[in-house]
Amino acid sequence: MLKKVFVAPDPGRARLRFAARAVLGIGLAVAVCGLTGQSLAGIVTGGLAALLALFTVADATVRGQALTTALLPCTGLPVLAAAAALHDHPLARDLTFLAVVGAGVYARRWGPRGHSIGVFAFMTFFIAQFLHATTAQLPILYAALTLSVVTAATVRFGLWCYERRLPPPAVPAPPAGRGLARATTRQAVQATAGAGFALVVGQLVSGQRWYWAVGATWWIFVNTASRGETLVRGFRRVLGTVLGIGLGLLVAVPVHGAVVPTALLVALCVFGIFYSAAVSYTWMMLSVTLLADLLYGLLGVLSPALLALRLAETGIGAVGAVLAVLFVLPVTTHTTTDAWIQRALRCVHACTAETAARLAGDPDADPAPRVAELEHLLGRVRLSVAPLVHPLSPMPGRRRRARRVLALLDDCAREIRGLVAVAADPEASHDARLAAACWRVEAAVEALTDGETSLATANAATVGARPPAEPALAHLHGLEHALVQLAEPLRAPTRSPLVGP
Repeated sequence: MLKKVFVAPDPGRARLRFAARAVLGIGLAVAVCGLTGQSLAGIVTGGLAALLALFTVADATVRGQALTTALLPCTGLPVLAAAAALHDHPLARDLTFLAVVGAGVYARRWGPRGHSIGVFAFMTFFIAQFLHATTAQLPILYAALTLSVVTAATVRFGLWCYERRLPPPAVPAPPAGRGLARATTRQAVQATAGAGFALVVGQLVSGQRWYWAVGATWWIFVNTASRGETLVRGFRRVLGTVLGIGLGLLVAVPVHGAVVPTALLVALCVFGIFYSAAVSYTWMMLSVTLLADLLYGLLGVLSPALLALRLAETGIGAVGAVLAVLFVLPVTTHTTTDAWIQRALRCVHACTAETAARLAGDPDADPAPRVAELEHLLGRVRLSVAPLVHPLSPMPGRRRRARRVLALLDDCAREIRGLVAVAADPEASHDARLAAACWRVEAAVEALTDGETSLATANAATVGARPPAEPALAHLHGLEHALVQLAEPLRAPTRSPLVGP
């Protein structure tokens, strides 16, 4: 698991820059709050607001990211006011919290901007419960939230705007449909139902920390698109929490809120959250849990009993999510997985075409953004196929096929990265055989995405020849080989689909 985080491919050091910029942005936001005389509650609110502003905003363009960031306080401030005003009215507070949960998930239908605003709205309400915010604290919390978002935006769009040099891959639009046929609508109903279960049972366990259960349910639903994905996410959520609590007993409890070591550990947790988010949900949750432990240490309430309660509430939230996806308008995995695999294959072709144009001397051809997009799409494929490759999967045949598909797609990505590295060499020249090789890659992709396996099989003889010595052709040869081999696990006519309902 540790190897998965630190050995995973990081094209252009995107994850490293993402994490380093987050530490800088959140650190500056906390410093600004401290220098302007904010209370400890205000500093915690500001730091979390900056974290969300840097973590959740994922529009495809810098201008889109800036607009979404500007809209976050427009949503967060009214939600914070509502949460504070309802502090002493439990029933109204609970119903409003569930409405925020449903609306936050439903907002995904408007793409990455809706997703970011929905997450920010939920977390603003959650932070109010975390701090037991009241209306008397609103001016301080308003100032801290606004200052922190502005500071985070200054870092993201001014001091360190690496997206201008390497645009991030666009978050794909949610599936179309109307009413309950739309996946986001079904998931909004599921999340509300799961959160309702978590809220009721969580309050029976603890009248003070019940919101942990609701938060666990919410974050299990974030960035999932099917029943299987949600079940796996729930398992990883609990595992990451268990590991984080264990680490909290070893690290956070002895530190006991001491400012300097706590600040250093918080910075390390922030780096871990951002660096591991794209490759390991378990490690991200470990970092999140340890961060929460350290914040409770600053607030002076951390104890082993509190950590045990957090684990219990997380388990309740996970159970709520599992019950919701199993029995409330379940969303199956087959269509989702097939769509992500096809998009990844199309991106493989686009990467190849851009690289070939670069080798041919086209100064405007730039395959680097396509490589970043491919890594993003492969991450979505892994997430979608995760239920099948999980050790507890009851379908060993499909598990073997799913692992074969993932391995071959990783081979494609490796060859693409090698091809792009060759194209980056200013002395690399175009070879006439590149055009033919690129055509075969295009044909193989079309065969896989259209369901025609005969063409891919016909190409097998060509691919079986000895790889050429030239680096670019060698990578294209390896790419063809992986695409041809993908035909069998993806489109074998005599077997069941790779993923089923």
